[in-house]
Amino acid sequence: MPDILISENIRGAAVDALASRFEVQFLPDLWKDPEELKQLVANVRALIVRNQTQLTADVFAAAKKLVVVGRAGVGLDNVDVVAATKARVVITSTPDQNAISVAELAIGLMLSLARLIPAASADTRQGNWNRQGFFGTEMYGKTFGIVGAGKIGFLAARRAQAFGMKILAYDPYLSPDNILLADLNAQLVDLDFLLAHADVISCHLPATPATNGIFNAERFGKMKPTATFINTSRGEVVNESDLIQALKSRTIAGAALDVRAKEPPQAGELESLPNLILTPHVAAFTKEAQTRVTNTICEDVARVLNGQPAQNAVNRI
Repeated sequence: MPDILISENIRGAAVDALASRFEVQFLPDLWKDPEELKQLVANVRALIVRNQTQLTADVFAAAKKLVVVGRAGVGLDNVDVVAATKARVVITSTPDQNAISVAELAIGLMLSLARLIPAASADTRQGNWNRQGFFGTEMYGKTFGIVGAGKIGFLAARRAQAFGMKILAYDPYLSPDNILLADLNAQLVDLDFLLAHADVISCHLPATPATNGIFNAERFGKMKPTATFINTSRGEVVNESDLIQALKSRTIAGAALDVRAKEPPQAGELESLPNLILTPHVAAFTKEAQTRVTNTICEDVARVLNGQPAQNAVNRI
């Protein structure tokens, strides 16, 4: 029987090294079959996943030998941590290893919206030379609002500062004297104030019952008509129907989404909007980030299997 089951497409030198020390079963499409997952997980001591494998209470109930789950990434909305803790399974993740890549994509999307880069590229590729049709907007002197001021939000704001932008932050879990906010010279404000004053709103929230659909018609209506909205966190935080209406009516100027409420999504009206940029949940997918993520999660899984404590455990057992 294998020691470790990998249920998604997680590869690299660290996985190869892990396979030299333990017996590893690599099934990158297993996440698509919950019933087979429950059958196979019953006989392994470790499971490595990304965000597509749904680890429910039923899975942990079936996993009698399981001692550790390595979540290659930071979000835990696909893992029932309470059920894992009851089953005495350590959950370990990679909280910082992909933060730079996500922050950089947020800034890339900001610039793409401001300078109309995707539309200008597509038009020029058609043989046009429409210089007057793609007037953009400078970021200098504008206000960058981060909704969720954790590590990724902080790194995105730090990069926005380099463009001469002012920083507003909303995070109900931070105090005004937080050292990271002080480092940014950021103003901690309530969400309504941020929405009304920011020129760019960058979302960095986890998916929770409290954040589900937090960006809806009411919230879009509080933004400037010249504002742009960027989401590189979780698709569930956006009411996509309301975003469609906000973009069609020009309630806001534009938006960029790297994540969707359902992934992969079915093509619909959202995909047809000219003032929207879409990417397929690739914020963390850089060579550097994935190397760091894979190295970290493989090392933590090996530590637990060898009787040592995980360095990045998210629960206590």
